Amino acid sequence: MEYRELYDHWRTNEFFDEETRNELNGLGMDEKEVEDRFYRDLEFGTAGLRGKLGAGRNRMNMYIVSRATQGLADFIKAQGQHYVDKGVAIAYDCRHFSKEFAKQAALILAANNIKVYLFESLRPTPVLSFAVRTLSTASGIVVTASHNPKEYNGYKVYWEDGAQILQETADAITENILKIENFQDIKVMDEREALEKGLLSIIGSDIDELYVSKVKELALRDNIDKDIKVVYTPLNGAGNVLVRRVLKERGFTNITVVPEQEKPDPDFTTVPFPNPEDSRAFQLAEELGKKIDAELLIATDPDCDRLAIMVKNKDDKYIAFNGNQTGAILVKYIVESRKELGLLPANAAIVKSLVTGDLGKAIGDKYGVKTFETLTGFKNICGKEDDFEKTGDYEFIFGYEESIGYVTGTFVRDKDAVIASMMLCEAAAYYKKQGKTLIEVLEDTYEEFGYYKESLISLVLEGVEGSKRIVRMMETYRKEYPTEIAGAKLVSFTDFKDGREVDLRTNVISKSEIPSSNVLKFLLEDGSWYAVRPSGTEPKIKLYMYSKGVTAKESEEKLSALKDVIFSKLQSVE
Repeated sequence: MEYRELYDHWRTNEFFDEETRNELNGLGMDEKEVEDRFYRDLEFGTAGLRGKLGAGRNRMNMYIVSRATQGLADFIKAQGQHYVDKGVAIAYDCRHFSKEFAKQAALILAANNIKVYLFESLRPTPVLSFAVRTLSTASGIVVTASHNPKEYNGYKVYWEDGAQILQETADAITENILKIENFQDIKVMDEREALEKGLLSIIGSDIDELYVSKVKELALRDNIDKDIKVVYTPLNGAGNVLVRRVLKERGFTNITVVPEQEKPDPDFTTVPFPNPEDSRAFQLAEELGKKIDAELLIATDPDCDRLAIMVKNKDDKYIAFNGNQTGAILVKYIVESRKELGLLPANAAIVKSLVTGDLGKAIGDKYGVKTFETLTGFKNICGKEDDFEKTGDYEFIFGYEESIGYVTGTFVRDKDAVIASMMLCEAAAYYKKQGKTLIEVLEDTYEEFGYYKESLISLVLEGVEGSKRIVRMMETYRKEYPTEIAGAKLVSFTDFKDGREVDLRTNVISKSEIPSSNVLKFLLEDGSWYAVRPSGTEPKIKLYMYSKGVTAKESEEKLSALKDVIFSKLQSVE
């Protein structure tokens, strides 16, 4: 059906609840809005579903969540009775309708005779990953839109290894979803019946206790300054309870929480966007930090899988670290501590995304730690961890990506801001005892390995036309790209969509080992590089730019030249 027919069907069919029909009828003559809500189905991919809340097939609502869950249920049943018996764990965050979507998913799975373990209240996303592994379930669901604006919600699916599903699984689930033409065909069980039949179990504190004990086992040092002053903000999300608990049980005595951002708030009324990568999210933390003379500010995003930090400098100003810088600090602390304590395996490995900077790799190289690259997303980073376990060739010690995601240990197969908060505070407390701030540690690292600078530009292009323009941008860049920037020649490029690695110095074309993805990466002869990719979860196209220089000034000049040329090129595509 055309989008208009679908719209009329939804607004007049009494199967859809009255609130949904009223919302759609209220659109009136706003043809652009009608088209955006019905021109396509909200896409189910390796990140599951994510979109604006509202009525329509291109929105997050109870009907779209139900359809996706039935598709997942059909996929699980196709794997055999063993997978049906293993069941599914479900968690959710603080967003509008997260609890309702989670319960609906649970009751649809139960109606399909699939056992469900539903958390009693909101939990960090990494705890869902831990629950999947601990309960040995076939799959997991977490209802969250991570750091997206308040208008969004999402639905992420995990598989039995505790990591988000890979493309093959997502494709199979999508195929099942597309077979469901009538929402009326989706089965739903009454909650009381599900509980009585043992198809629905509520998860309480037992998983939390196991998880916290595992997190604390990751600690590397106790001879540190645990009196370091830290301000923490959970940004009104799911991190408050477990982050504070872990830090308290590790002995940190000076953790102060931003009171306005302590409790769950689906409207995130204190911040423009609940994304700790945006320095505006730190405004209240900075104000509190100045009042109590805090040395470190930390923030977790609403589902507590990402961590960002700000560090006080000698002028009593707070300096924001980006994901590459924080990742490099964690690499340095973990690798050097393990080396000193005799805990660094000979086959130790770090895994990072291909759009993450190379400073962490340089640190790892010094200590003989191998760095592997993957596509963006912790499903890919943790997928390498699975490979290491199967072959025994390497031992995973740390995984990270520039978008402020980090994990160490092997019991969670996703980025984990509870773990990262503990390790970061431990690192800061260790270096403080050495008489250094994290700013000084980072500067020392640059002095030793070179000045690595980076910049990320995201172009937000919403709606039908925005989606088409992003496609045109990628098509244009595949055919037309700068061959020289500020005197540095392009030496190679990789198109990860078709897997071609082209060495322009030798004209040799080789095959990338990284799976197919809509990403382009370009390397210049001076070591600078940049990558272009559409976001998998938001209406954005992202431009990642990196430079390296002997001095900070040299690196900044190279980065500025990259920005001028590459961003202008991207914007020129209409």
